[in-house]
Order: sequence, then structure tokens, then C-alpha cells
Amino acid sequence: MRMRRRGNWRAGFAERFGKFNVILKQSITNRQVLWLHAVSVGEVNLCTQLIRALEPRMPNLKMVVSTTTTTGMGELKKKLPTHVAKIYYPLDLRKYVSRALSAVYPEAIILVEAEIWPNFIWRASDMGIPIFLVNARLSDRSYRGYKRFGFLFRPLFASFAGVGAQTQSDAQRLIDLGCRPEVVRVVGSLKFDAAHLETQLNLNAGKMLQQVGVPKNARILLGASTHDGEEAILGEVFLRLRKQFPDLFLVLVPRHFERSRDAARDLKDKGVNFIYRSDVGSSTQLKPGEVDCLLVNSTGELKYFYDHATVVFVGKSLTAQGGQTPIEAAAIGKPVVFGPNMQNFADIVRDFVAQDGAVQVQNAAELEKKLAELFGNEARRAELGERAAKVVREKLGAINKTIDMIVERLDNGEIYIKK
Repeated sequence: MRMRRRGNWRAGFAERFGKFNVILKQSITNRQVLWLHAVSVGEVNLCTQLIRALEPRMPNLKMVVSTTTTTGMGELKKKLPTHVAKIYYPLDLRKYVSRALSAVYPEAIILVEAEIWPNFIWRASDMGIPIFLVNARLSDRSYRGYKRFGFLFRPLFASFAGVGAQTQSDAQRLIDLGCRPEVVRVVGSLKFDAAHLETQLNLNAGKMLQQVGVPKNARILLGASTHDGEEAILGEVFLRLRKQFPDLFLVLVPRHFERSRDAARDLKDKGVNFIYRSDVGSSTQLKPGEVDCLLVNSTGELKYFYDHATVVFVGKSLTAQGGQTPIEAAAIGKPVVFGPNMQNFADIVRDFVAQDGAVQVQNAAELEKKLAELFGNEARRAELGERAAKVVREKLGAINKTIDMIVERLDNGEIYIKK
């Protein structure tokens, strides 16, 4: 039902049951395969950087990447060359994972972040395929859940050939859940490296902003990866702040593009005049003031708007639990603000706040106050952005550490690992 609601679900549907087309089978015949799994868009971005770094070290391996979502597949096709095979991850039932693993039969499997699917891991272990868990982190909720059902998950965690944990606390939790201490390594977060690396420019966000009437050097509030309720809050805050800063413009990028209609409804209710990103064509040319807001109803384009933001608000932090990553905005020196609910990035947030590289607020009223301070103080914005970028620079190196871990632990690595 979820796939049907999101649309575009028919393409590759058989792959979810372990049935692959002839082209894939021919491409992996008599080849040593490395299977990487990235759940959705966020993990796909990390996986893309991993592959770019892995290929020079493992030039003879055929890379196969799986994802769970159609949006993830769209990003894989955009970001990875044709020689990297892209498939959908099978449903975690024994029949389907057995069929998929038998067809691909990889030399090793790399799971990006904590994707623990029992049947897949059991079957891979039975086949003697080493499994690596990279960029591993565990939220409080996940940790409690895995621990509660330890009788099921401890053998799964114990089966990993290598685990790259983001922090020491993540490493200890993984060991508590059953990972063997000798295979767990603290490497940091891959997201710091991924955010720091240059990406191909697929959207000229600056030109688009000019098309919708945003004057050069205007103040821009970017709501990044917003969740339900946050668009309404930002809309209200924006309208009040604009009385103080008449050149202020709002850009909203919901975390899930299918929520765009709900976000649009909330903006209309608040009296914010907006235009959908999908309605901005090559001939669009609005006058300044015709619209107050650009609502980005697309996938994978948030990063192109960071460059043009004056201040970035990180979503899923005011009205929902967990938070979204502040790293990409911080990497290019943007002042970042987020709410109290950043549980999924607790250690990262702690570093940013401790080094005065980001601002954390507790509610909508405090958000408005801090935004007003930042929009009115260019020197403070610059200082905050410089400190944020410094935090990111100090955290680089996780990708190389992760690859070193994988290379060192693969059996008979001399067959396909470039020395």
C-alpha cells in the first residue's frame, strides 16, 4: 500500500521477490560480486561515496547495489555509472532472500547503517558470505528493541565480519547486543566525508530562485527535511520575521516529497504564497514579491539549496523525534538551527553545540527569537558557519577507515584487492 501511494512501484517489482532480469544475470556471470545495501536516499548518498572509494581498491569486483525505496532507486540511477548494477532489496522471507542470494552470490555484503533483516543475514551466514555493517549507529529506541529480543538478534549481530561504528557509545551498544569486540571498530560518521566531497551540479538553484523573484543577496530561510507540522511553524515564523526583514524568502524542502500537498495546505492556511518547485520551468520569471516561498516537491535536490541559504533549519526536530543530519549544511559553513529532538544524531549534535557550531532551540518561540538574531547579525552568522565547517573538517576520514576495515577482514583478499 505504501509503494502504491508513492507511485512508480511496478518497475523492478519482481526483484523484491528475488527474480532478476537476464541483463543482471549476464553482468555478474563468472564475476566476483560485492553487494552493498542502502535503504533509501540518505543511505544511497553514503553508498555512492563508498563505491567511488572502493573501486580503486577492488578493481576486479562487480558492484551490485540494492535499495528498498523507489526514491532510493532513482538516486542510484542518477549517481552511479551503468557498470554498477542496481536492484531492489528482496522481501525478508526465506524463499525470496534465498533466491536473491543464490542468483547474486556475492563475495561479501555491506549493509549501510543498522539494517538488520534476520532471514537475509541467516541465509548469507549459512552460505559463508561475510557481512559488514558500516556507519552503524543505534538510537535509544532501536537499542532497547534489539536488547528486548536478544534471543533473536544476538546471533545476528555476532555473525558480522566487521562493524564500523560511528561513535564509541555506538560501538559499546553493538557489543552489548552481540557483536564480537574484535570486529567492531570506531571509524566516525561517513556523513562527514560524504558532505565534504564535491558532487555534480544537477540543479542551478540560484537561477531557480531568481526565476521565482528572489533578489540577489536576499535573506533566505531554508527549512531542510521538514516533517509534518514544521512547515506550518516555519510559515508563521517567516511571516512575522518578514516584517523586520522585508527581503526574507522561505524555501521548504519536506523530507518526503509525497508530503508536499500537506505542506502546501499548511502554508495556505497560514497565508504564505508559495510556488511548487515542479511548476518552475525554463520560461518562469516572477517579479519580486509575487511569491513568498518555494516548496521543493522533488527528491535529492536539497543539497543544491544549501549554498544559497542564509540560515538553515534542520527538520524533524520540532514536531517529530529523531532529527535529520545537520552535516551537509555545516560542511559548507552555513549557520544551522535545529529543535530539541535530534536523538538520531545525539553525538554529532553534541559536538556542534559544544563548539558553538550550531544553535539548538527548545520550541517555536525560541526558534523565532534565534532566527531574528541571526538574520540581523551577519558577523554572528559567519562565526557560526566557520565553527560548523571546522567541526566537519575535524571529523573527516571515516570512508577510508571503513574501507581499510573491509579490506583487512576479507578472506583471500589478495585475489581482488589492489595492493
